[in-house]
Amino acid sequence: MNDTATNKDTATSDDTVANKDKAKKDAPKFDWITERSACSLPKVFHALRLQVEEDVKTRNGLRPNNSTYEFSLTEDTGAFTVRLEAQGVQKSVIFSLGEHAIAVRDGIGTQMFEVTVAFDDTGRCKLKVNGEERDFWQVRRMALEDLMFRGL
Repeated sequence: MNDTATNKDTATSDDTVANKDKAKKDAPKFDWITERSACSLPKVFHALRLQVEEDVKTRNGLRPNNSTYEFSLTEDTGAFTVRLEAQGVQKSVIFSLGEHAIAVRDGIGTQMFEVTVAFDDTGRCKLKVNGEERDFWQVRRMALEDLMFRGL
């Protein structure tokens, strides 16, 4: 009986090894070159700009019908600006692409924070602010929350 159990254990063990080998062969290869390229500062800046543009559209869509304020996005070489325009009020947040970081400044030029990028060991592109990992939405909230919800 022990021989039968041992043979079953060996067969099961062999099947497990074979299944793991097959899974490795069938698993898609991770294209780290393409993923790392997408994690470059200019590409992250472009993605951030597109996402901020969607945020501006969404926020404008949430305004009351008779609102006297509006948000807009303007683009310049290596920078884009989100503006709040209301009666007698104009505020903004500026995102600028630098050599090593994306600088986020308020409308008078005071730096709010810098964003750097890191490609981690799991193959994910992560944004870093003050040494802490952040998702894209978190960076956008850090930059725009006061302007879009407290600026009026």
